[in-house]
Amino acid sequence: MSDGFNLPIDGLDTLRGAVILLVIGLAATGFGAYDYIQQSDTVANSVEVNAEITETGVVEASSPGSSLGADHKPTVRFTYNYEGTSYTGTNVFPAETSPDYDTRSEARSVIDGYETGDTVTAYIDPDEPDNAFLKNQTTNAPLLFAGVGMLFIIIGFVSSIKLYRSAD
Repeated sequence: MSDGFNLPIDGLDTLRGAVILLVIGLAATGFGAYDYIQQSDTVANSVEVNAEITETGVVEASSPGSSLGADHKPTVRFTYNYEGTSYTGTNVFPAETSPDYDTRSEARSVIDGYETGDTVTAYIDPDEPDNAFLKNQTTNAPLLFAGVGMLFIIIGFVSSIKLYRSAD
């Protein structure tokens, strides 16, 4: 049997498997929601610092077993000082979960304007000055992570209901 999205939901034939999916889904959803809230707070409370770009690039980030092709992530490294301490940053956005891009050129466009040796504005949360980022804006990546977690929850829930009904 499958749902309307052609996802098999009868592959879990034990309550243990359904519970594992529920736990994974709850963890992923919780992390995604937490990350989104954290990045929103960080953007709201951020302060500017001068930073020097030391490296930029794009890396291919393919998922194991994925047949959809590779995703691409912009990478950046920069140095900055805050209250007399030197730091190195690598975040483009404030979230722990960063967006992936379908093409190298899309990923590259995110860091256009950041060239090695340039002095740019970076942002920090004064409570966590070692975690700087370049773009003072939120992304939807944590929400997508939470959405995948919700999918796991739904599949685990439906599987557990089916197992409960079949036990009667």
